[in-house]
Amino acid sequence: MKGFRYTIVFGALALLVLFLLYPLSLVLDASLRVNGTGTITLANYAQIFASKYYVNSIANSLLAAAFATVGATLIGTPLAFCLARVDVPGKTVLLTLATMPLVLPSFVAAYALVLLFGHAGVVTTGLRSIGIPIGPIYGLTGITIVFLLTLYPYVLMPAIAGFRAIDISIEEAARNLGGSRLHAFRTVLLPVAMPAVLAGALLVFIEALENFGVPVVLAEDRPFLAVDIFKLFAGEADNNPAAAGALSVLLIATTAIVLLVQRRYLNKHRFATDARTAPPPLPLSPGWRVLATGFSWGIVVLSLLPFLAVLFISFLHFRGPVLTWQLGLSNYSMLLEGSFRPLYNTLILATITAIVATLLGAPIGYIVTRHRGVLSTGLDMIGMVPFAVSGTVLAIGLIIAFNSGLLTLTGGWLILVI
Repeated sequence: MKGFRYTIVFGALALLVLFLLYPLSLVLDASLRVNGTGTITLANYAQIFASKYYVNSIANSLLAAAFATVGATLIGTPLAFCLARVDVPGKTVLLTLATMPLVLPSFVAAYALVLLFGHAGVVTTGLRSIGIPIGPIYGLTGITIVFLLTLYPYVLMPAIAGFRAIDISIEEAARNLGGSRLHAFRTVLLPVAMPAVLAGALLVFIEALENFGVPVVLAEDRPFLAVDIFKLFAGEADNNPAAAGALSVLLIATTAIVLLVQRRYLNKHRFATDARTAPPPLPLSPGWRVLATGFSWGIVVLSLLPFLAVLFISFLHFRGPVLTWQLGLSNYSMLLEGSFRPLYNTLILATITAIVATLLGAPIGYIVTRHRGVLSTGLDMIGMVPFAVSGTVLAIGLIIAFNSGLLTLTGGWLILVI
């Protein structure tokens, strides 16, 4: 059994080093070299900070991530409290619907916003036709809205677990000392659930900072880190892999710093609870219960509206670029007449990735949690690296590492699975 455990640990470490640390080291190396030479220099970083365009790119990405994190926390925390501690009608359905934005692509929500509020959006043109001027919803505003609607479940789900894990006796003690329910929430419930809330907020910040699809759809001419990294690496007119590497390192460094700050905070603020069963719903007045119900259903339905809008518009008929209000299946008929290859490729890759991730992740997780040691601790630390690395940056590293030679992966399906 011990030999099998070591086999898993060393095998997992080898895979992580080969397909994670090695490609990332090449990204770092590229950021320290001048294109076409082997000279090690910090000139690429100096060039980035001397450029107003790239400074704006960093600022826009940080602002969008910060706004999304604050907004998602302000939405997800009270919603989690309502679903965990208030007898909201349809709670099971609400919990299911609230997770939908996590499984639906965020760029689809961005596309829905363009269909509704873009330059020629349905709502934009409709309001203009009756004399109500409205500008298109692009840039930081639109991107932040999409992030709020699609990322708040990252705060919601761990916060629900945090509120349910609170020992009811702690809350009762605060109430017996004469504190109001609001005082008990502020001084007892929220501090105890705060580690879970912060864990979710961290995920929101990282997801928003590293997101590629939403800025591509909504940024227009405004620079954003993930998009600029891709353009610098794969663009024809402004191809500059060294600058792409430097921006990638800055992106990784930012998320790594946030991870370290969060971990340091949680190490200093730990609250032990002994809740063996979920606490009962709070005895609220009918008015407060109606308010909690309306808030909960309103947030969840609002977050699903962009996806419902895309679904509805998919049944509308288009005459060229002009949208008509005739319902039909013409759009789906066009799909049936076309090729199913993109859908087939997506499903196959998703299935293979899920199987491989499960086969690798399950034994690694078991060893890391059940058999603490130097190797398992190292495996755990390396396994956390993907949280600080965007898919765009890792893809660039994999292309640099495996574009030629004995193990050539670029252009094949295996690199997508990795």
